[in-house]
Amino acid sequence: MAAGAPSSMILSPQPSWFTPKRLLVIFCSINLINYIDRGAIASNGVNGSRGTCESGTCSSGSGIQGDFDLNNFEDGVISSAFMVGLLVASPIFASLAKSVNPFRLIGVGLTVWTIAVAFCGVSFNFWSIAISRMLVGVGEASFVSLAAPFIDDNAPVSQRTAWLGAFYMCIPTGIAVGYIFGGLIGNFGWRWAFWVEAIFMLPFAILGFVMRPLQLKGFNPAGSQKCLTPVDDALEDQGNQLLRETASSKSSELSWWTSFTVFGEDMKVLLLDKTYVVNVLGYIAYNFVIGAYSYWGPKAGYNIYHMSNADYMFGGVTVVCGLFGSIAGGVVLDRMTSTIPNAFWLLSSATFVGAIFCFVAFCFKNLYAFLVLFAIGELLVFSTQAPVNFVNLHCVKPSLRPLSMAISTVAIHVFGDVPSSPLVGLFQDQVNNWRVTALVLTSVLFPAAVIWFIGSFLHSVDRYNEDSESPQENKSSSDPLLEGETRII
Repeated sequence: MAAGAPSSMILSPQPSWFTPKRLLVIFCSINLINYIDRGAIASNGVNGSRGTCESGTCSSGSGIQGDFDLNNFEDGVISSAFMVGLLVASPIFASLAKSVNPFRLIGVGLTVWTIAVAFCGVSFNFWSIAISRMLVGVGEASFVSLAAPFIDDNAPVSQRTAWLGAFYMCIPTGIAVGYIFGGLIGNFGWRWAFWVEAIFMLPFAILGFVMRPLQLKGFNPAGSQKCLTPVDDALEDQGNQLLRETASSKSSELSWWTSFTVFGEDMKVLLLDKTYVVNVLGYIAYNFVIGAYSYWGPKAGYNIYHMSNADYMFGGVTVVCGLFGSIAGGVVLDRMTSTIPNAFWLLSSATFVGAIFCFVAFCFKNLYAFLVLFAIGELLVFSTQAPVNFVNLHCVKPSLRPLSMAISTVAIHVFGDVPSSPLVGLFQDQVNNWRVTALVLTSVLFPAAVIWFIGSFLHSVDRYNEDSESPQENKSSSDPLLEGETRII
């Protein structure tokens, strides 16, 4: 390398067939398959029901619950077991991105996902399928942490949040398709649902290994055999082979304790970042409501409005609003100019107005008035998906984005949707009034709006576009991995 040449000039050439739009399509397809799996395992065709015996007449069960004779608690564990692997592995994959090429990590994760889903299809009892579902979460963890940063890097600047919106649109769409897919393929046997999913994901897992790895801003140059660091620049400039060997030796001696220390220092940076903390706190309150809506919504709708087909009506409204709302939020933020303060303003205003519509909807006794008002409210509430993740990606330096996404995912599940469903159920047992329960749950959206409103007044720096993250500053940061060479798979 010529003396004084900027490190950004040393980048692996992109594969000739690769374009940013293709990357978006690939990642959206993977995300869609992930959530089809979530919908399929909850569908009647795959999940099924337990056998019953009444008046001396016994009927055999169907699906997973019927074949393994699972009670409702065990069946609930099966549906949410993937969360264990997801929450444990997400920070691990995010930390590994410092020493292993992030694109290759996605390939590893998708391979684990494919194998685990295939094993779901050959499971023989409760524990075998529960462990397989945990491994599904492990496989998904790498994608959850790393996909959004890749999209953020490759999207056109003027459409960055719109692309994120398209990516997160796959969540409600995938779950809806999963319900339908599970119902249809359940006619041939529930095991086929998992085998078909594995077949669809397999090409993407292979692609993660055969495609030339892409560069993720703030990390090792893709396709190279070493990390480009200030030490490398000095070695190239001075031509000192002895120093090169010393740096390589030092890197090879880094221990697990050192890696753990790096993780701790990175976590400290995240937790001391007021913008990040405020954004995640608002996201937790938001996800508390959305998680309970998705679980209790159809039952509440059936009891309040006596919907004969509450699953389809409530689910259909949610899917359509989630699809259009997710894209609309990204487009609006792009039109406003994608900045962190604008994102907070959009988050607070959309959530506040959406909460009003949802709250008022449950006050009406007429079903059609409820559906119209609730649809408008959900459209506004779902428009937060792109802006909230835009803040997570841009309030930290590029090298911390995977960890930022991973910790955000862990936080919104552990403190948001995981406890919300049982707490709402407990509250309903006490008041025995679904309308009151729905109104109290919806009111939690107002604190979320207030928290994000506070965020709009914070001094926020878009660190993605900050020029200060130079190699020299990276060297002086709390990342010992950058003091020597690291290998890329």
